[in-house]
Amino acid sequence: MRFRFLLLLPLLLAACRTTPVVLDTAKPFHDALARRTNTLGVVKGSEAERAAVQRVKDYFSTMTVDSVRAQTRLVYAPEAYLNDTLKSLDGAAVIEDYFLATVLKAESVTVRFEDVAESGGNYYFRWVMDTRFKKLREGETLRTIGMTLIRFDAHGRVLLHQDFWDSTAGVFEHVPGVGTAIRGIKAKL
Repeated sequence: MRFRFLLLLPLLLAACRTTPVVLDTAKPFHDALARRTNTLGVVKGSEAERAAVQRVKDYFSTMTVDSVRAQTRLVYAPEAYLNDTLKSLDGAAVIEDYFLATVLKAESVTVRFEDVAESGGNYYFRWVMDTRFKKLREGETLRTIGMTLIRFDAHGRVLLHQDFWDSTAGVFEHVPGVGTAIRGIKAKL
């Protein structure tokens, strides 16, 4: 009996802990940000800055298989980090593969940029995205809003890309079965 108690003691002590466990879903972003903090970006107000911002807008305005293949490695630095709330990716080649897979599943993906702001080398793109998937809500356009934080390298390529948007509304609420469950959970919150 005493032996069983000794086996259970660590579990009992762990259950009585006063420090809450923190599940840090932002850790990959903060790690990527820390690795890119001392990197020189484009000069504020320069032609390079304007060109970098325009490249991002052009890239996402209408994404196709051809445009993703032709432009991704011009828009993203080789060591770029991307998190779109669905996946975290490292490297322009991996990002290109991800966007290719995305556009292959969609009839169309278009982004309209409504605003761009800069603060301390961080660029904030506010956008509206329209996506029409081939197999998800066929024929319907899913419209979502979001914000993207981007840092450029000295060549005007994206070094860090962090999206802030509701991927449940943008994707998961429209998946049969899963969508019903997510909408039910949201209704109870």
